[in-house]
Amino acid sequence: MDRLRIDDPAPAADFTRATDPWALFGVWMAEAEAAEPNDANAMALATAGSDGLPDVRMVLLKGVDARGFVFYTNTDSAKGEELAQNRQAALVLHWKSLRRQVRARGPVSPVTPAEADAYFASRARDSRIGAHASRQSRPLADRATLEAEVAALAARFEDGPVPRPENWIGFRIAPVAMEFWQDGPFRLHDRVRFTRSGDGWAGARLYP
Repeated sequence: MDRLRIDDPAPAADFTRATDPWALFGVWMAEAEAAEPNDANAMALATAGSDGLPDVRMVLLKGVDARGFVFYTNTDSAKGEELAQNRQAALVLHWKSLRRQVRARGPVSPVTPAEADAYFASRARDSRIGAHASRQSRPLADRATLEAEVAALAARFEDGPVPRPENWIGFRIAPVAMEFWQDGPFRLHDRVRFTRSGDGWAGARLYP
């Protein structure tokens, strides 16, 4: 994933005194990438359709900056359809080895086609072909059917470019709230919640 550029000094060792959630997230993300054995950018993504019933699944965080958190998906998938009905989402990253988690929630908007094209082009060729083959969240008769579709598409594209499918795009969650949690002894955890306040953020320490 894209690393967050941090121009400000790193937050104090006591993260509960931090004033910039993006700078704090950049520090924690870098430490997670160094400590987690697999997929430090894995996050649980919660969405809800027009019926209001929540749905959640694991996805990969593929971009982050002061505008928000970016992930990619097929718009015909369950989450894509739910986001079309309700452009709001929540996420949580849990780093077990560090005993930390970050939560965020806010409105969701599509990334630009140029951003989606650039990220799609960075994926492995087989992953790009897989994006064409997968009718995400739709019923599948058996594994052989999927593998046959992948083989047919590989033959179709041969050694040429694999364009981004129109229904494969990115979404950006622009958080209105972000919470940082650090495990503490005897469940006396440390929690700080930042809420959007104009062009800045207001932070508050929370009871565990």
